[in-house]
Parts: sequence; structure tokens; C-alpha cells
Amino acid sequence: MSHYAPGLEGVIAGQTAICTVGREGNDLLYRGYSIVDLCAKNVPWEEVAFMLIWGGKPTPQQADQCRGMIVSHRGIPDSLKRVLESIPASATPMDVLRTGWSFLGNIHPEGAADEGEVVSRLVASGPTIIAWWYNHHRGQATRIDYPHADQGGYFLHALNGKMPSDDERRLMNTSMILYSEHAFNASTFTARVVTSTLSDMWSAIVAAVGALKGPLHGGANEEAMHLILKFKSPDDAERGVLEMLAKKEKIMGFGHRAYKVRDPRSDLIRHWAAKLAEKHRDLPYMAIAERIDQVMAREKKMFPNTDFYHAPAYYMSGIPIPLFTPIFAFARVAGWIAHIREQRAENRLIRPTEEYTGPEKREW
Repeated sequence: MSHYAPGLEGVIAGQTAICTVGREGNDLLYRGYSIVDLCAKNVPWEEVAFMLIWGGKPTPQQADQCRGMIVSHRGIPDSLKRVLESIPASATPMDVLRTGWSFLGNIHPEGAADEGEVVSRLVASGPTIIAWWYNHHRGQATRIDYPHADQGGYFLHALNGKMPSDDERRLMNTSMILYSEHAFNASTFTARVVTSTLSDMWSAIVAAVGALKGPLHGGANEEAMHLILKFKSPDDAERGVLEMLAKKEKIMGFGHRAYKVRDPRSDLIRHWAAKLAEKHRDLPYMAIAERIDQVMAREKKMFPNTDFYHAPAYYMSGIPIPLFTPIFAFARVAGWIAHIREQRAENRLIRPTEEYTGPEKREW
């Protein structure tokens, strides 16, 4: 017997061999590999993306080919540059990314090239799209001559025109691993719904970007940083959060539907946020974030999700707040593509039923 589940909570909407979330409390596995292990061994995000998309750990030769394909597809055509330059500076960066990938889908349609080329363009082009648009409105050039394959470091280089530090590169690599995949989350499910109609990969990715844009999904890291910036000190943060809780206001960056205990990604990114805080002792953001964490644990028994400590980590790396969520998308595109390919392999149109609550039949 069918039953109504708001938000589809607890509803099994499909099968996947890509990811498991919270099966043993707070574990997160990508095709059987623990994210804790991947991050501890500093596995390059590019190899994690290959594993998610193509189904297995790359051989050394495949890893080299993967990195080469990504580097070779970082550039964007002049026609797209003109489109990006015509988008106003006031635009939402996620809308810019959506438009950029949609435009590329017009000039590099699926079917005109093999699947691997489409995948490489999607994986490689996101950082360039955002950096080009953002720098254009700052009157700065966007450098794509980054000498390494790592996408996180490349984005920082393209955005700021200077080499990131080793800690910043490792932070970004860890961040992109953590954001790469998370089973049937809202944006991934959106991509699978679109794919189930036999639409193309570009369309499914653009739809996923639209879902990720929402503050209840990808935008939480931005909202977390806005919260942290409200306060001047840890004590000020404690007073402020207690006042917000008294008013029953939502504290962004805490709790997660998929985990019964602490989000396993939170401590992994918190480590790098703390390392950056050691180098920026004059900045209070990490101390404020940790006090908010303590207050939420004490008052609400709630844990920070991965977005919360991503916020000060990104901010101390010189990344503007509006660009936080696009980084999420640069990483999650690997998971989206993996799910698109999986949906296609055993496709059935996703078309749930509904519970009608309107009036009974009546005369006009």
C-alpha cells in the first residue's frame, strides 16, 4: 500500500552502485571506498572523479590520460567568453555556471562527439566559466596556464592569478572529494529524472545546477559564512546564536537528513580550516565557527554538516562568498555524470504518483 512521504523521505526511488550514505551511522563510501581513506591518502580528486564516473580505480595510465583530458579541455571558446561577458556582474554565479554549461551543450552537443569528450568538457570547464565571468567584471585577466592537473588549485589560480599554497591546494582537493557525490541528493535526483526522459547529458547537468543553487542544498555554505560574519568574537557568536535559537530561527550548516550521527565530511574539512586559521591568526572566523558548533551541540544536540566548516576554509583561501556553491558544482559534476550513466544503463521513466487534495468533481 502506497503512502505519502513529504520530501520523499524514506522512499526508495531507485538502485545505485555508486555511493552509500550513513549505512553504519556516519559512513560515506564511493563505490566501496571510504572518503576518510581517500582524503587521508590525498588521492587526487581527478582520480576520484574517474572512479565515480567509469566505475573503477584508474590504472596509472588511465590516471595520466584523465588528467591530460581535463587540462586540455579547460579552455573555453571565444563565443562562450562573449556570452559570459554579457552577463551582468549582479548575476548569481550559479546562474552563470548554468548558462555556461548550457551554451557549451549547444556547440558541443552530445552525439557529435564521443561520451568521453563530453564528460571531459563538463568536468574541466566549470572553474574557467566562473573565473572568466568574475574576472571580467573586475577588469582582470583569467589565467588558464596552471601547471598542475588538480582542479581545485586551478580554480584558485584562474580566479586570483597567482599560485595557491600547498595547504590551499590540499584543502581544495579534500573539499572536492567531499562534495563529489552523495547518493540520491536533490540535485542528483534531478539529473536522474531528466535523464530518465532520454534527454541529453548537458540538459541533465543544467537541471542539476538549478537544484544545487537552492540554499537548502548547495547554498548552505554561503549562508553559513554570512552567519559567521555577523559576529565579532566567539562570545558575541554565542550570544547571537542563543538569541536566534530563542526566536526559533534556522542555523544554516547544521544537521543532515542522511546521518544519524555526525556528518563524516565535517571533521575532514574542519582539519583544513584549522590549518588555514593557524596561518591567519589575525582572522577570527574559525574561532567563531567553533563556538557556534559548541553552542549547537550543547543546546540542540546538532552537528555541523560539511557546508559549515567549508565556509571559513573557503573564505580564508580568498574565495568570495558567492563563488562557494559553484565549487560544490565543480566537484559534484563527477557524481552527477556517474548517476546519469547509471540511469541510462537500466532506464525507466521516473514518474511518481501523487495524493490529490483538491475539491471533488463539480459543475462549472
